[in-house]
Amino acid sequence: MLIDVKNLYKIYNEGQESEVRALDGVSLEIDYGEFVAIIGASGSGKSTLMNILGCLDIPTYGDYHLDGVDVTALSDRQLAHIRNKKIGFIFQGFNLIPALNAWENVELPLIYQGVSMFRRAERVEEALERVNLADRARHKPTEMSGGQQQRVAIARAIATHPPIIMADEPTGALDSRTGKHVLEILHGLHDEGSTIILITHDNSIAATAQRVVRISDGRIVYDGDREGAGL
Repeated sequence: MLIDVKNLYKIYNEGQESEVRALDGVSLEIDYGEFVAIIGASGSGKSTLMNILGCLDIPTYGDYHLDGVDVTALSDRQLAHIRNKKIGFIFQGFNLIPALNAWENVELPLIYQGVSMFRRAERVEEALERVNLADRARHKPTEMSGGQQQRVAIARAIATHPPIIMADEPTGALDSRTGKHVLEILHGLHDEGSTIILITHDNSIAATAQRVVRISDGRIVYDGDREGAGL
């Protein structure tokens, strides 16, 4: 099992009158090669869950094994290593570095990995070609449209060849045509064996996934195929 979560809690201000249970006893398994949409309204806990699954945050209580490793017992440095090796992130706000051009943004995680200059060049070129942006490699984010910036973010996410792609509202800032193109890229990656975890509030986007996990008030209220989800 790639992702194995049991009784996960994320509690803020625990024991106080203002206590908030962002996650309230979540258990979830995701196998290698799945395409899973985690759907819920704003404040449902879906982004909190993604942050923990992506090793960006740690739970208050519960067990989380990623590819057989108990990540709740790891140090910050070890968590950073896991993120860099195993997970590619795509965010709604793109999270590109404005001072760097597209090539440099895509290259950055490879530098952190210690990949050689020659191999980095190969991977960056491959990733930018994959998202049809090789001709924009020397352009900075401010010189690109929102759709182009999101495609740079996807190239950055896939350049390290991670087994998992986590996409948090990746089409949220895009028009419908550009958003459709982004989803096509994600499905292409899935067809090639990547595990895709897509966070969304949009039923129509969740309906493109093989499996739908619906979260409400920090709890999973549905986990199954898209037909059963009523999408």
